[in-house]
Amino acid sequence: MKKEITIEYQELASAAELEADDKRLLDEAERITSASHSPYSGFHVGAAVMLGNGEILSAANQENEAFPSGLCAERSVLFYTFSKFPDVPITAIAIVAKRGDRLTDEPTRPCAACIQVMLDAENRAGKPVKIILGSAGKIEVINSVHDLLPFAFNNLK
Repeated sequence: MKKEITIEYQELASAAELEADDKRLLDEAERITSASHSPYSGFHVGAAVMLGNGEILSAANQENEAFPSGLCAERSVLFYTFSKFPDVPITAIAIVAKRGDRLTDEPTRPCAACIQVMLDAENRAGKPVKIILGSAGKIEVINSVHDLLPFAFNNLK
């Protein structure tokens, strides 16, 4: 039996089309790319999360000479958030990448390891976590992490 999986998401031409809180989150993700330590790849990624209490936290990717000892921006901000605010749900995450001073032409999607950690945030929240992917060319808005990882590892249930 053959089955099909479809992902529904919104594609926007610019950040001006976002709701105010989502734009603020995306702006923070772009701002924090300046804290990226990526001398090996030159790929600067920023991620920002919106908490249920309205607070925004952000982090950038960190590379290490002993590759692959670095950490993606998404997991950096998520693990920090889980430690600092364990009982406050995450409602959204924005991700932006730059090469040099310029935003990538297409949105940078999170790796599978980051998606799995994002799914944990969604499970902890008990409701969908919105994903906002920014770029110079367009913005993608995905309404749930489950849309990115339909066959997620979930050994705890």
